[in-house]
Amino acid sequence: MQKDLKSMTINEVAALTAARGYKKFHAGYIFDFVHKKQVCDIADITPLPKPMRQDLIEQSYYISSLRVEKKLRDRDGTVKYLFALEDGLAIESVLISEQGRRTLCISTQVGCAMGCAFCATAKLKIQRNLTAGEIVDQLYKVEQNGPAVTNVVYMGMGEAMLNYDAVMSSVRILNDSKGRNLGARRITISTCGIIPCIKRLGDEDIQPRLAVSLNAPTGQLRGKIMPVNKKYPLRELMQAVKSYQSKTGNRVTFEYVMIKDFNETSAHAEMLGKLIKGIKCNVNLIEYNPHPGCQMRPAERKSIERFSKLLTDKGIETTVRLKKGSGIKAACGQLGAEMLINKTLPAEQQ
Repeated sequence: MQKDLKSMTINEVAALTAARGYKKFHAGYIFDFVHKKQVCDIADITPLPKPMRQDLIEQSYYISSLRVEKKLRDRDGTVKYLFALEDGLAIESVLISEQGRRTLCISTQVGCAMGCAFCATAKLKIQRNLTAGEIVDQLYKVEQNGPAVTNVVYMGMGEAMLNYDAVMSSVRILNDSKGRNLGARRITISTCGIIPCIKRLGDEDIQPRLAVSLNAPTGQLRGKIMPVNKKYPLRELMQAVKSYQSKTGNRVTFEYVMIKDFNETSAHAEMLGKLIKGIKCNVNLIEYNPHPGCQMRPAERKSIERFSKLLTDKGIETTVRLKKGSGIKAACGQLGAEMLINKTLPAEQQ
């Protein structure tokens, strides 16, 4: 049974208050104080009668809270946060400021099980899922240190779709008008291609944006760097994306990490154009960010520009994402790299 009030949606809080014999409006007080006023102690939810607060505490309900362990700022303005979890594990989040937007890249798992060859987090392996409370608290703690975040992307540590229920609860919590009130269109969930969950997302009554980490135009090439392609082949993944789009009408983002001598040629661009033809989408070309233990190298800027032009000429909206935060190992694919360097992995993984 869920005991962390921060992990509960407004409907779950209402179910709790009803079960405990409280009034309906008491649920609103709890949700407001946890997610808007961001109190970390049930005793501080002062609109609730003292006996009610004491009852919740005695029933082992609580409000979780992350601790900012470290905050690093790159010369380009990117900020990386290292959060300590209550069980001693750690996660990282990244705040990117550009063109009037403050986008927070948040984590959904401690480590990751997907094993993508270009990603530092994969080398940490999977340790556990984050709770909905731990996911939303990354945003709360960042905003306590600065101006409001405008966009949230679930692109940090972990595969969001493998923590689907907690991720969707966190989306509902952040979107709720009684809480943070962040628009669903300002929330993006990224996946390496977990097909059943893409299908589930298409049936949800709340529609955050979907991003798919593609990184290759053929299944054979993709399988060399993304083990997920074995279980969920590229052809089936594209069918799932098309089905998702037919249900929702939403534009899909395809993420494509540009790796030297691997997926960067004009021929690759031509194949990618054919692969995504007919899908309402945009492509993010991401400059590869090296990390310890990986021999891959970033494609040259001229190759990325040529690739971008070929896609644009085909009428595909394309954005080039050059390195942001690489000086503090906060760039795409680098989260967890500092933990690897400092050997802060659990003993059995060192």
